[in-house]
Amino acid sequence: MMEKSRPRIGILGAGQLALMLAQAGKALDVEIVCAGQPGDCAEQAAEVISVDLDDATAVSAFAAQVDLVTIESENIHADVVQGLNLYPNARAIGIAQDRLVEKRFFQECGIGTAPFAPVDSVEDFKQAIEVTGLPAILKTRRMGYDGKGQVRLREFADAFAAWEEVGGVPCILEGMVKFDAEVSLIAARGRTGRIVFYPLIENHHSEGILRTSIAPFVDAALQQLAEKYLMVLLEKLEYVGVLAVEFFVVGDKLLANEMAPRVHNSGHWTIEGAETSQFENHLRAITGMDLGSTQSRSMVMLNCIGSMPAERETAAFPQMFRHDYGKEARPGRKVGHLTLPATESAAIAEWQRRLQG
Repeated sequence: MMEKSRPRIGILGAGQLALMLAQAGKALDVEIVCAGQPGDCAEQAAEVISVDLDDATAVSAFAAQVDLVTIESENIHADVVQGLNLYPNARAIGIAQDRLVEKRFFQECGIGTAPFAPVDSVEDFKQAIEVTGLPAILKTRRMGYDGKGQVRLREFADAFAAWEEVGGVPCILEGMVKFDAEVSLIAARGRTGRIVFYPLIENHHSEGILRTSIAPFVDAALQQLAEKYLMVLLEKLEYVGVLAVEFFVVGDKLLANEMAPRVHNSGHWTIEGAETSQFENHLRAITGMDLGSTQSRSMVMLNCIGSMPAERETAAFPQMFRHDYGKEARPGRKVGHLTLPATESAAIAEWQRRLQG
């Protein structure tokens, strides 16, 4: 009997998420090939093939070289991935890459959101503000991440300048929410329909960029509610793979902010903190393997923004796990992360101070 060859998985993108997927793939004996550009950081762990991700023909040719395809960013246009052996599916990606469509989908699923309204011209602002109130945030419907494509409005007089700043593209206006905390929930759904959940994660942002994730966020009622919401989303989308949803905590309610049809920055702590990382469970899900245990310990993840600390600095903290993505230093860029057990409170406070400075 011929031995079955190991799965060959194509990732559309070759950044740090593809890098960590490729690293997880080594333990599962799956082959990872990334569609990107020379010099992308996934080259540290996988083959990277030069592919224009805006070119449907080039993407299709790449997909023909692998058994199945997944993504590391929802900002690849859904039209480009139509017809591919793709996990998650193109419908999920299409919903997640358009903030207006995404918010309406949440509401269709019975999940509350902040008030919102479409803005396609300066003339739309008055009606939109009547729906959302002020202050509010104007967000581009597509391509925004890490605070990009977002402008805060404090009064109606700010509308024209905000519209100019985002480039006059289709937008959504969202009302500001007075929330108690920002949390995320990460789940994985396999091909058989089995679903596993990680614990809720508390997230802290600055200038629209995730800085710190703390797991777990302990609230049994909210954990149950978040799992209920994700189960609805996963089933309605016939989803396979890892899905992350960010929520605002408002009292005993959860308001959905956005979803990511992929592995997520707030789940990086699972590499050291869970029996099965989000990266391994994503690969297990899309290849049809059994999903791994999400049993975990309390961890804190700190993003390194702009530049990585020197190795000699992090080496002085033996409980710390260092992940350097190999990216060139640049203001506002995620270049790596550090993970520590939550019990290391003094070290966590010290590194939060260093990284914010």
